[in-house]
Amino acid sequence: MQINLKLTVVKSVAILSCVLMPWNATAVNHDSMTDLLMAQKFGRSIVESLLVKSLVEITKGNTKQAFTTVNELIRTAPNFKLAYLIRGDLLSAQSRQIEAIGNANINFSKVSNETIEGLRDEARTRINYYLSDKKINQLPNLLIKPTPEQTHVIVVDTVKSRLYLYKNVDGNLQYMTDYYVTIGKNGVGKQVQGDKRTPVGVYFAGKKLTQPLADMYGEGAYPLNYPNELDSHQQKNGYGIWLHGTPTNTYSRPPRDSDGCVVLSNPDLKSLATALQSGKTPVIISDNIEWFDKNKSDFQSEEQKTLTETIDDWRKDWVAQDADKYLSHYSQQFFYNGGSFQKWANYKRAIQASKPKVAININDISMFSYPSLKQNAQEDIVVVDFEQDFRSQHLQNKMRKRQYWINENNQWKIIYEGAA
Repeated sequence: MQINLKLTVVKSVAILSCVLMPWNATAVNHDSMTDLLMAQKFGRSIVESLLVKSLVEITKGNTKQAFTTVNELIRTAPNFKLAYLIRGDLLSAQSRQIEAIGNANINFSKVSNETIEGLRDEARTRINYYLSDKKINQLPNLLIKPTPEQTHVIVVDTVKSRLYLYKNVDGNLQYMTDYYVTIGKNGVGKQVQGDKRTPVGVYFAGKKLTQPLADMYGEGAYPLNYPNELDSHQQKNGYGIWLHGTPTNTYSRPPRDSDGCVVLSNPDLKSLATALQSGKTPVIISDNIEWFDKNKSDFQSEEQKTLTETIDDWRKDWVAQDADKYLSHYSQQFFYNGGSFQKWANYKRAIQASKPKVAININDISMFSYPSLKQNAQEDIVVVDFEQDFRSQHLQNKMRKRQYWINENNQWKIIYEGAA
């Protein structure tokens, strides 16, 4: 059967209204709605599939079948609180009408209103994902060029509470799977310690922490390098932004419930272990992702080519010891650990005045577009890492270098340079 992946707005609104508003057995009359949802193979989580199946069965008035599905869901994930909430509603439905999801629990004072609202939000977010156009056959509209060592790339869509995992296949991204995630209680755009926001930007996940952790971190934790170089320059602070799991008694948390970390269920975090084992996996966190067909990536390829050529021009001008041309590759906004553009320019002019003979090779280049907050769009920035081999009469040095390039008036300029 040909599955129509784009469900109509009417059906979407009907189901979502049932998740958040009063249950309505007549809201969805399409007999094959459940089959459609379950047949879409891009939802890989059996837990999420069973949840959606139970909610759709309720909207169709099939409470008996929904009860069976929810029981199967609980057997699969015994610590899934949302499943127990729905089962409580179904038990209550045997003697009284359900007014809204979790209403039975509120009436019996078993769960706080805040907890109920969080679980409702989770239900809406998860089913919304099933009702939306999946991104399996698309790629994020970001310049992403990993090195061979970076076997996987992670993209987090904070709006959809979704983490996408891609595999690096000969420099091209191949969709692997995706997971529901929790982000900060106050959303995104972390600025200061304790603001309970998740940062937006390009980060790299370190290796799994080996020291004993509190139960709240669940199966484990992978630290992100927040604040990165750009964060620090913009005077953002705070620490301890991790990818981590959930407590033993909790399968998943509401979409907005962390102190700023990206939180996955323990089974999902375990399944990411292989992708995260290198300690160098790129994690791009964005609240403003656009998508394009993976077969229509001409623009991305051209942008990557242009930036690659500009980086090589920078290298050639450095080798030529032409201070003016070399410094023309740097933005007036440039910063580094030792100061600003003018200090850097004075230092480089002094060195290059005697025209010392140098050889510089650049290899193993990676590029990652730096996302900006949706409400605070900025010029295009790309994080570039590469292996730099520098040789002169007095020095031989090989290092991993990081640069941030910004597109100023259609010209790529360096705004940061330092060790990676």
